[in-house]
Amino acid sequence: MQRVEVAIPAGSGHSYEILVGVELPHGVADQILERVSAARWAVISDSNVGPLYADALADALRAQGEVAECITVPAGEETKNRDTVAKIQDQLIDLGYGRDSCLVAVGGGVVGDVAGFVAATLFRGIPCVQVPTTLLAMVDSSVGGKTGIDTPAGKNLVGAFHQPVRVLIDVLALGSLPAAELTSGLAEVIKYGVILDADLFKKIDESLVDAGIAHCKADLEGVVARCCALKADVTAADEREANYRQVLNFGHTVAHGIETTLGYRIRHGEAVAIGMVAEARLAHRLVNAPEDLSARIAALCERVGLPTRLPEGCRPEDVVAAAAKDKKVRAGQLRCALPADIGTMAQGPDGYGIAVDSADLLAVLR
Repeated sequence: MQRVEVAIPAGSGHSYEILVGVELPHGVADQILERVSAARWAVISDSNVGPLYADALADALRAQGEVAECITVPAGEETKNRDTVAKIQDQLIDLGYGRDSCLVAVGGGVVGDVAGFVAATLFRGIPCVQVPTTLLAMVDSSVGGKTGIDTPAGKNLVGAFHQPVRVLIDVLALGSLPAAELTSGLAEVIKYGVILDADLFKKIDESLVDAGIAHCKADLEGVVARCCALKADVTAADEREANYRQVLNFGHTVAHGIETTLGYRIRHGEAVAIGMVAEARLAHRLVNAPEDLSARIAALCERVGLPTRLPEGCRPEDVVAAAAKDKKVRAGQLRCALPADIGTMAQGPDGYGIAVDSADLLAVLR
């Protein structure tokens, strides 16, 4: 088992552990009860993951004498909305849950974001444990306390910062995922290599890809722990994304524009891969990044099996228009986090959020 400590902010008492290598369901139940106390537990999951892991986790908690309910929502990004949040909140209230309760999110990024937002807002905030079951959620959305939902105008436009009390990761859960979901998660792993860790980028390039994802479970456990540690360091330094945490947004301004344009008919990691390639071209234009940076990122993404160009029917003009409504816009100006090179991020006059003209973004997308 690998442990990553998260201190947010440092010295505030909000620190928590990420444990990589915990076994679902009984090991997770033991680790939850070891550090968290609650009168009632609500295990939140979706229709895909619930029958695999969430129901068993609720049973494991009940077997230790705890009061636990499992609430399941439909799988898919379209579930990540205000109506879902309201239904879960009303159901918990009707079941008699109170401020002495704890939510346990078991699933991918959608489940983690929705359950985290419910925890942030119900009874003015109750604890939440994150148990991610996709690679993307393990390395990204379960860590750092960002919760949120989508609106018709865009992705994650409504949300709250609400740190989990624990993050418990069973890498063997990845065995239940379709290959395309594992590939999607690797986009966020590649992102960490680009923005913070050139050695990680090299490791993916030289080992994970050549070995094939299906045969890399041991490697993935180390990679997941490394990504969690990188995000923990960034988040501890800048919990509310005042400046440094913006580096984690590399590829995401374009990605969110693509997702909104396509009505979320594309996996998040696939959109991020396309976004990274486009924003690396922006980095060459705007911050003097190496000319071949975009090509290096594109080559690795393609070897993994990720797309690097806009899908058919996704017009650059529509992506730019959607990106203009992203939450990273400041004073009407688009902002992107841009790499100076593999492993290093650029800073502009306003910090790590670099102002981008719509014309430049349109040009690189074309």
